[in-house]
Amino acid sequence: MKRTLTVGVVGAGRVGAVVGAALNAAGHRVVAAAAVSAASRDRAARLLPAAAILPADEVARAADDLLLLAVPDDALGGVVAGLAATGALRPGQIVAHTSGAHGVAVLGDVQGMALHPAMTFTGADADLDRLPGIAWGVTTADRAFATRLVADLGGIPEWIAEDNRPLYHAALAHGANHLVTLVNEAADLLRAAGVEDAERVLGPLLRAALDNALRLGDAALTGPVSRGDAGTVAKHLDRMPADAVGTYLALARRTAGRAVASGRLRPQDAAQLMDVLSRATAATPAGRPG
Repeated sequence: MKRTLTVGVVGAGRVGAVVGAALNAAGHRVVAAAAVSAASRDRAARLLPAAAILPADEVARAADDLLLLAVPDDALGGVVAGLAATGALRPGQIVAHTSGAHGVAVLGDVQGMALHPAMTFTGADADLDRLPGIAWGVTTADRAFATRLVADLGGIPEWIAEDNRPLYHAALAHGANHLVTLVNEAADLLRAAGVEDAERVLGPLLRAALDNALRLGDAALTGPVSRGDAGTVAKHLDRMPADAVGTYLALARRTAGRAVASGRLRPQDAAQLMDVLSRATAATPAGRPG
């Protein structure tokens, strides 16, 4: 029979409240949560209705089996140290944090694990539907417990070495966070070109591009940069708003490099393109020598 865990959640933000709700749905008991802001208190009331809203040290004391710390990366070390200093943490209790950037070193002598969901969260009930089947970046000495816990959450553990946590987190942030910026910049450019419903135009294209990239890797590259169409790229740069040029240049250079490395663009065909990109970089404020 599966053991029911008594759980406390420190940080009822977008991640903590959703993961806590998922633990409840898996048959565990989230008995207490720390929620400071009005938005966090509202989120806890909605997603963790049976949890008492308490100060963090009292949440830790109520969490007989598992204490989930879902606080910002830079605050995590201080939260752990503060809880340990008050005597709120005790032997036999597992402390799990949801930071992608940190492993277990941030916990010091406290027994625990890094348990990071590879998913973006809004803090809405719909987030729960996105959890089944996702990967969880786990760093811990107790793989058996972590495997059971991730399975209860419907996920798959990815074992990340302590030293690789920053690189693991950088990969996810680079892919997900910068994707949002890229999509919104593309939408802004379409609206500037007179397209009223930019999302309708971009949706099918970007979904296909993402699917192709995940399936095919660099073989999914298309467009003027991958073909070495220097004239087209020059026209893009000539008409783009100044605040979008830097992003375009950085990604175009990286795309050209990957196209050459993967054999999709011959170096001799890339030469004129790279010249266009170099001249445009030198012409931008950031590219001019000081």
